[in-house]
Amino acid sequence: MSPSAAPGATFVLVPGAGGSPWFWSRVVPLLEAIGHRAVAVDLPGEDPEVDLQGYVDRVVEAVRTSRGHGPVVLVGQSFGGFSASAAALVEPVDLLVLLNAMVPRPGESGVQWWRAVGQAAARREAEAAAGRDPSRPFDVLEVFFHDAPDDVLAEAAEHDRQQTDRAFGSPWPGERWPDVPTHVLVADDDRLFPPGLQERVAQERLGVTPRSVPGGHLNALTRPQKLVDALVACLSDAVPS
Repeated sequence: MSPSAAPGATFVLVPGAGGSPWFWSRVVPLLEAIGHRAVAVDLPGEDPEVDLQGYVDRVVEAVRTSRGHGPVVLVGQSFGGFSASAAALVEPVDLLVLLNAMVPRPGESGVQWWRAVGQAAARREAEAAAGRDPSRPFDVLEVFFHDAPDDVLAEAAEHDRQQTDRAFGSPWPGERWPDVPTHVLVADDDRLFPPGLQERVAQERLGVTPRSVPGGHLNALTRPQKLVDALVACLSDAVPS
């Protein structure tokens, strides 16, 4: 891999539902190997007493305590798009990157998002187009881990966390999108949020054309080097050396 164009950045990595920092366990050492700092946020996904604002507070704290002398890149994956984008309204960052993320509108909850963007219909259409039966029962391994190597599958069970409903039911607290450069990364084989869906939502809600990256919804685990390459490219575009 070629050297980073902007060494010394701090990547604050926000996981999706469940909130486990393990999701970023293969990305962190790759970023650190090329001179960046990487902080995986631990969110209280299993705590029924914590709402979305509690997640946002955790992300803001992570940004503040890990800030160095270089640019700060805040990355939100899946439901992490809600907490990362809200945190960027509170704590300045240099770049916001959304990875296979839920892009909220003001006042919209995670529960409302699914219907508002037409996720169910988009997923059925994508499954049929790929030659898979769109009516078959939801299979976690097929949807999330279809491209996972054996070592990821072996670790997944011990790091699995449930996601309580309270945070998903909380409205996104912002009144506007944060005034920060925003890049969108879309996995080309995401079976939960199909690429066509993500591309449409990014255009409609942010006016952003996404960058395609290999793998499925959990490609931080299954294609970490390709993802790191894409993150570094986003940084180079937003914060030129």
